[in-house]
Amino acid sequence: MLSGRDTLYVFQAMATPCEVRLETDDAVVAERVFQAVETETRRIEQKYSRYRPDSVVSRINAAAGSQVEVDSETAMLLDFSAQCHALSRGLFDITSGVLRRIWNFDGSNRLPDQSQIAALTHLIGWRKVTWARPFIALRPGMEIDFGGVAKEYAVDRALAIAGGITKAPLLVNFGGDLCVSGPRRDGSRWKIAIEAVDRSGAMEGLLELSRGAVATSGDARRFLLKDGVRYGHILNPKTGWPIEQAPRSVTVAAGTCLEAGMMSTIAILQGRHAERFLKREGVRAWCIR
Repeated sequence: MLSGRDTLYVFQAMATPCEVRLETDDAVVAERVFQAVETETRRIEQKYSRYRPDSVVSRINAAAGSQVEVDSETAMLLDFSAQCHALSRGLFDITSGVLRRIWNFDGSNRLPDQSQIAALTHLIGWRKVTWARPFIALRPGMEIDFGGVAKEYAVDRALAIAGGITKAPLLVNFGGDLCVSGPRRDGSRWKIAIEAVDRSGAMEGLLELSRGAVATSGDARRFLLKDGVRYGHILNPKTGWPIEQAPRSVTVAAGTCLEAGMMSTIAILQGRHAERFLKREGVRAWCIR
């Protein structure tokens, strides 16, 4: 929910609604910004989608133990993912995407059994990956998945691309993960709603942002429900099961969307210790349980 006068452009990418809000009276500049943002977003989606056989991710995953040389952009994302792995003590792990083969968070009550999970655990573990920039090698059967960082990276890149075209106030919002270029045209802050976890459309809180980014992780949209127990979609790579006693939602404010997304996800991964982790790291955050 945003207030004030602005120009809105909406498109769909990365399986999420994407929007760009720009405060300008120049329709030509606005069109340049909107097209540049969408082009850059689709470039990132195509490059890092696990669903495209021609993507960098698919090339790495299909190498079956052989070394793959990656470009500097991909190397940066791999280094960032390694930092997340270290900060989370192994809970943020981009090799855990293989678990999607047995987990489908569609709101149903269908859980995999322990034998299915056990059959995949040997394919999980960042420490099993050989990463020596610019070369990466996965053990046969292992995969990497940038699903936990690519969208947030795309938000940051979109803001940077737009900033190279205009200095007009701008907000980029991809599925609730967003960043702003600075204050609004009248000097006020952007108003960002924190949505209630029951998806009623109610507002849990209201943030005011003049610069930087906000990202949210939670189970409002992707979950399973069985025997009164809710299973959120963020999985523990060490057990193969959803994180226990996690907040329903964690919203983090940070300098970049990549940083905000990382911290919100790692906080969820801490389960009942989420708030303690955020406090220890000095992160501005809002937890809903």
